[in-house]
Amino acid sequence: MKAATRQTNQVVIETATGNVRFEDQHPGRGDAGRELRRGLALPQKMINPKFFYDQLGSELFDQITRLPEYYPARTEKAILTKYRAEMARYCGRGSVIIEPGSGSSEKIRLLLNALEPSAYVPLDISADFLQQAAQRLGEEFPGVQIHAICADFSHNWSLPRTLPAGKRVVFYPGSTIGNLEPEAAVAFLQRMRQWVAPEGGILLGVDLHKSSDRLNVAYNDSAGVTARFNLNLLRHLNQVLGTRFDPARFRHRAFYCEARQRIEMHLVSVEKHSVACGDEVFEFEAGETIHTENSYKYTPQGIEDLASGAGLRVGKSWLDDEALFSVHYLEPA
Repeated sequence: MKAATRQTNQVVIETATGNVRFEDQHPGRGDAGRELRRGLALPQKMINPKFFYDQLGSELFDQITRLPEYYPARTEKAILTKYRAEMARYCGRGSVIIEPGSGSSEKIRLLLNALEPSAYVPLDISADFLQQAAQRLGEEFPGVQIHAICADFSHNWSLPRTLPAGKRVVFYPGSTIGNLEPEAAVAFLQRMRQWVAPEGGILLGVDLHKSSDRLNVAYNDSAGVTARFNLNLLRHLNQVLGTRFDPARFRHRAFYCEARQRIEMHLVSVEKHSVACGDEVFEFEAGETIHTENSYKYTPQGIEDLASGAGLRVGKSWLDDEALFSVHYLEPA
């Protein structure tokens, strides 16, 4: 089945195969170009980290999660595996699970048998990667209705009308909430609260504050996968927006800023040069950086404050034995 309708600046395309439905709500490129130019015009140049995730970027991030230095993925998986039955009691069986930034949908695999959802809704910005991941998941779990949506979930998108009724639960693992400034994180939690209102909940993964050494190693792996992931952002922009970045003129830099409790990722210009972005040209000095991502780390109190600011409360928390990572069930206060 195929259909196409126009909504504001989006073209929505639907396809369905077996128990998998795919819907493309990807925003127009004009919006992305304006957003990029605004970011590069700032005193501290920045690019939204959502541009990491084309097909190759999604594959590289999947590799990052398997690196020995990158503790968050394996630690969170261990927590989800150990406590999945208890998490299912909080989420409720038969609920509709919504996962923004689902990527390869690897972590939801650990929970599907325990949760027994009526439907699973993966959301991701990379259409090809999402469709492939959803199809694989549908083959592995033929009893689960999968409604995959390609969308920039930080902007306008809509849930399919064909979803079954029932409790809505947002699954937001990987400490992706840490990519947002704290004020923006509160605002996004408020939006998620609206998605699950009135009786739903949010299953949230949050990385915890720890030693700088442990964090710096995690974002500067010896195999250089994180560096390739960071630099691939420029290649992706060249491909989809027609920019003229030369990735060879930049290098990866990541460090933990303890005062702000966040990892910062940057692309450092190795020499003075200029880059054309549409009709505009941006100058780079040697050593000047583009800020590509933050990853905030939280204390338990910081997580409670984050939830409270969004009108939520922490119903239950699960941590690993070393208190490296945490998963929380949030519900409307």
